[in-house]
This record gives sequence, C-alpha cells and structure tokens, in this order.
Amino acid sequence: MKVMTENESFSLLQDEKIRLFHSKDKPMIYVGIGEETVNMYRGNFKIEDYVTQRIPLENLTIDKIEDGCVLNFDETIEAKVSVKDDMFVIDFTCFNPKINRFWLRLPCDLEESFYGCGEQMSYFNLRGRQFPLWTSEPGVGRDKTSYMTFRCDVDNQSGGDYYNTNYPQPTYVSSNRYYIHVDSTAYGVFDFRKNDFVELQMWEVPKQIRFESAKSFPLLLEKITQYFGRQPLLPDWIYEGAILGLQGGTQRAFSLAEKSLEMGIKVAGIWCQDWEGKKVTSFGKRLLWDWRWNEEMYPGLPEKMKEYDEKGIRFFGYINPYLVKEGTLYQEGKKNQYFATKEDGSDYLVDFGEFDCGVVDFTNPEAYAWFKEIIKKNLIEFGLSGWMADFGEYLPTDLKLYDGSDPMIEHNHWPALWAKCNYDALVETGKLGEVVYFMRAGAKGTQKYCPLLWAGDQCVDFSMHDGLATVIVGALSSAMMGCGLHHSDIGGYTSLYENVRTKEVFLRWAEMATFTPVMRTHEGNRPDTNFQYYEDEDTMKEFARLTDIHVMLTPYLKDIVSENAEKGIPVQRPLFIHYEEDKKAYQIQTEYLFGRDLLVAPVFLENKETWTVYLPEDEWVHLWTGDSFEQGEHEVMAPMGKIPVFYRKNSKYCSLFETIGKM
Repeated sequence: MKVMTENESFSLLQDEKIRLFHSKDKPMIYVGIGEETVNMYRGNFKIEDYVTQRIPLENLTIDKIEDGCVLNFDETIEAKVSVKDDMFVIDFTCFNPKINRFWLRLPCDLEESFYGCGEQMSYFNLRGRQFPLWTSEPGVGRDKTSYMTFRCDVDNQSGGDYYNTNYPQPTYVSSNRYYIHVDSTAYGVFDFRKNDFVELQMWEVPKQIRFESAKSFPLLLEKITQYFGRQPLLPDWIYEGAILGLQGGTQRAFSLAEKSLEMGIKVAGIWCQDWEGKKVTSFGKRLLWDWRWNEEMYPGLPEKMKEYDEKGIRFFGYINPYLVKEGTLYQEGKKNQYFATKEDGSDYLVDFGEFDCGVVDFTNPEAYAWFKEIIKKNLIEFGLSGWMADFGEYLPTDLKLYDGSDPMIEHNHWPALWAKCNYDALVETGKLGEVVYFMRAGAKGTQKYCPLLWAGDQCVDFSMHDGLATVIVGALSSAMMGCGLHHSDIGGYTSLYENVRTKEVFLRWAEMATFTPVMRTHEGNRPDTNFQYYEDEDTMKEFARLTDIHVMLTPYLKDIVSENAEKGIPVQRPLFIHYEEDKKAYQIQTEYLFGRDLLVAPVFLENKETWTVYLPEDEWVHLWTGDSFEQGEHEVMAPMGKIPVFYRKNSKYCSLFETIGKM
C-alpha cells in the first residue's frame, strides 16, 4: 500500500492499482443535506429521501504525516489517512454539523466483482445493482414481478425486493482480494452499477473507512474475522443428528419425537418454539411473547427435558427482544421504565401482526441487565440448551431511547446489541460453547456474538428470490462477512395464499441441509396446511438416511467448523475461495464448497431428475457413483435424496466419503 500526492490530487495504491483517487475534476467525496421519510409497518419499511443539497468537495489541501497524510476537503471534511503494510484507515472529521449525507467514490476495474453487504439473498455478486442497507423484514415475495410480492404489497405492505435483508452490513469484498468497511450504522446505499467506480452513500459522515488486502482469499477472510470477530465452536452434542422443530404442547411434541426416533431419525435436539405459549392470528400460529415456561401448554416439561437429556437429546426454545403488553414481563418492564418510549415519554407499542409489544431499550444499562437476567434465569437456568433469538430488526425511528441516541443511527446497530445480550448471558453463566442460539438479524459484531446464523423466513417453495436457492446465496454472502456457520428452516417457513410446502420441497431442502453445519426442521407458520415430514413414512425413512449421513460427516464437519473458529474460513465457501484463478467461479451462486474437499450443487428447482454442475480444476469423484470428473460443466443424475456432491480425489477423508456414498 502506498500514498501518492501531486498537484492537489491524491491516490492510494494497492499493488500499483489505484483504490482511492481524488482530483479537482474527479472528486472522491460529496456531501449534502437530505430529509428522509420513514414509515414502518410490521417490520417492513418504506424509506424515501429528498436531497436538498449535494456538493462535490473539489478543493484539497494535503499535509503529510509519518504514516500517511491528512486531507482537507474544502474546509468541510478532514480525512486522516493512515497506511500500514496492506491496510489503510481513513478517520473522518466533519466541520459542518448540518451535513447528514455523505458519498464516497472508489475506482474499480471493469471485470471486478463484489460480495457481501451483510447477508444478501438474491444476488451473490453485487455488481450491476445498488443495495440499500437497512435491517428489516426481508419481505414475503422479493421479486416485484411476482404475484406473491404483488399480493403481499397490496394486502400487508410486506412484499420485499431483492435487497431487503435481516442482516445488512456496510462492508464488501472485492474479487481483487480486498475488503472495505464503513464504520457507520446509519442508513446506507452501496451502488455497484457504474463500470469505473463504486459509490458508497451514508446518511452521516462515517467515523472511519477501513481497507485491507491479502494475497489470497483464505488470508483475507482471516483478516476480516480478526477485525470483526469469529464465531465460537459448536457444541459436540449438536453433531448427533437433526434438531426437530415441533410444537403444540408436551404430549404432541414429544410423541412426534418418539415417532421420529422409532423411524431411525438421528435427533440432536427438540425445538419447541411455543414453549412459552401461543397466539393464533390471521398469519398463522404465533407465539406468546412472555419469555418463560408455559406450564399449562407444556406440563411436566422439566422432567421431559431431563429424560431426553439422558438420551443425549437437548431441548430448544425461543425468545426475542420484545414483550407482549398482556404479559407479566411487560408489566415488570413498564414499571421499571425499561422500554423505549414516545418523544413525550408515553408508552410506545409496536404492532407485530395483531398484537402489540414494548421494545426493550438496550441503551439503558439497567434494561439491558434485566433482559440478560431473563435469558439467564428463564432459559439457561431452566435447562434450555439453545434457542432461536429472533427479530432485532424492528426498532422504529420515531421513538425515544434512554441514552438520547438517534434511532436512525441505532436501528442498524440493534441486531448487534440483541446478539451481545444473548452472548453475555452465555459468558456470564459459563455456557458459551455448550449452549447455542441462532439468529436471523445481523450487523457488525454478528461474527462474534452470533454462534449460528439462520437464513430467516424463506417461502416454502422453489422461487428464485424467496425459496430454496436463496439459502445458498445467503450462506455465501454472509460467509464473506465472516459468518461461516449458517443454516435454514428445512422446507422453508412462510406459507401464504395458495403457496404450501410439498413433499418435494421438504426433501430437496433436507438433502441440502445434510451438507450444512446444522440440520433443523420447522413446521412453518401454517403447520396444518403444509407438508410435514412425520406425516409420510417414506419421507421419514429418507430423512433418517439423511440424518445418518450428516452424523457420519461429523469428523470432517468438526474440522471445518474448527477452521471457522480459528481462522474465519467459512464452512460453506464460494468456489473461488480455493480456485482463485477460475474466472467462472466468481459468478456461481448456487453451488458451494463444503469445507475444502466437498463440492455441493443443490437441486433448487422442481421436477428435476438430472442437474448441471460446474466443477473447477481438480480431480473430482461423484459421491454416489464413484465416477471421476474433471473441470467443466457436467450433467449428472440427481434423484431425490442424492444431491449432486463431489469430493476431491486427494482428500484425506476419501474413505469416509466412499462409505457415505454407499448410503
């Protein structure tokens, strides 16, 4: 890395390539003033901006310092540039308090590809599109040309678009082996539509921009996770089988668990999301958001948990950072002023879909400690081995926070605070590495504070922007952010209108989940009208076979999970991580490397018996047939239950893979 200055121009170079450039004719910074309009309805946001000023900062004065330089742009923005080895950091100071819009332009190559921006579900390579960065519901229907999206927009304002995500992050990784991170939680837009530059917009002047490069992608991911943090190891017990998403009370949930065990399904855990009770709305079966054991619905639960723990089967629950106003915990929180309020100090309730909840104010240290104690006492001490730590995206922008911070700035920070609350509860009880929770919302910090990412509420279908394929994209994009442990609801979750889960959807999803860190089922938002694995004997037999394979993979899986914890190399990897010279690998978003030695090509469309797979340069062996393949596109048989999977011929796990291939 080096800095060059000449005639009021500035260049920053990485391996002789310009990564940052300013001249009077091509200013790199624009600033302005904007007035936003934000409307939220049940976690779906409509955001509009009216920019009253946008000014290029053309004039530059430069003062050199020991490790870089200080840039002064029109006496409006000061940028202190520090350069060390293969990293530069720019710290910004703004001298005009009225400025609330900031644009930075960075040169790029015509062939350059970009990845990340948190967890993106529709497009892995971000090139050619712009991505607003704002944590929200992802939308039911994320394709504006689809009937599903149209209906959801009209009926519930809930239709999304390709960029909507639970987990945005102002960070991207380049195919030229560098990453850029903007230190800001304000609303942002990363625009990759131009051929010669990327434009980053933030609704504040960011504190800092960080640029770091490496000689290879594994080394770059090590640096990314060294900065953001790394996910801890998964507990050993989680490798013992699937986590079964069951609900409906003690008798129903555990009888279905027994039925599953009798059919030979390997079970690591039983997840009862309604352990705290339920509510029924027009959307489907919802939960009673009062976070403690519901004795009426789950009588004898502590005894059942102990009984199953002795069998090596753990119990999972559910929690989120909101409390329903009818609950006892809400009354306690209100009494102690632990909720965010309206500007006048009165109650602020959020509509979550036919029930209203208070927002626990994590900027209040006492409220944070109170909710952390709820997790410690009502979940951990009660005996849960894990839970879904849901939501985190709903912080409204018109409420008042305890510490006086602007909700427009805190909104994208909220998922990290929520994750940290769960993390601190585990650390303080000594349960980190033994208990595991999974989250869908994310932010900078998710890497350290979220042991397991979950892909959110996919539709129960094969649609390209909502269904099975989006899980692959989500795993790969979040992997580039340093979140290498990712999984999904087998069969999807969201069922609306005529869209219901089929047996084919469940089985194709399950065979993919076999080759992910964790297998977990979900009955969905409308269990009674969607296909469930336990309704069909053939499906249970096939699911048992898939859980057998997943358990057999344990030695290999533990190795690659350890690599994620120690170096930040994700479990599910883009092909170019290990095949950096293969140009085609940079454009593939529906295949992944499962560790170094397995390549997985999920079947994400219906009614397919064959599947076209691309293999990078190596010697590959088809897992199920033992046939050898070389680089290129190949059409292979893909019957149900035998997802296209290939292993490297020189893998030290060849004998394990050969055994699995006979299953």
